[in-house]
Amino acid sequence: MIWFGDTLPDLARANAFGEGSMPGFLGIEFVEAGEDWLRARMPVTERTKQPYGRLHGGASVALAETVGSVAGAMTVDPAKFAAVGLEINANHVRPAGDGFVYATARPEARGRTTQVWSIRIEDEAGKLVCISRFTLAIIAVDRGAVG
Repeated sequence: MIWFGDTLPDLARANAFGEGSMPGFLGIEFVEAGEDWLRARMPVTERTKQPYGRLHGGASVALAETVGSVAGAMTVDPAKFAAVGLEINANHVRPAGDGFVYATARPEARGRTTQVWSIRIEDEAGKLVCISRFTLAIIAVDRGAVG
């Protein structure tokens, strides 16, 4: 198991962490976790669609970065380290027009100072909507203050 404390992530804690910020505004909700993966969902609504009625690519990237960041953060001691984004890319494969999309993050590499995660975003039928690769920096919490 890859998670800090050798227990599955606390999904309620992950959901509470995003309240009042972009994940909460977009309706991102953590729904499931396994030994080496974390899954969240996001509704495809007016908040997450582009003017043509399809899921906005930026919303997909926000979902990918959210699930990747939270997953990375849950693999390190939160009293000592923070996981912050360094780089993200995304390939938008298929449109989504309604319902939910589900993002599943899995680690590709977990080093002492950087992590790389792959995030697959699928529609409710399990069809690939977007695939993303996300790189995180693992920094000491005393370096994490933004001012």
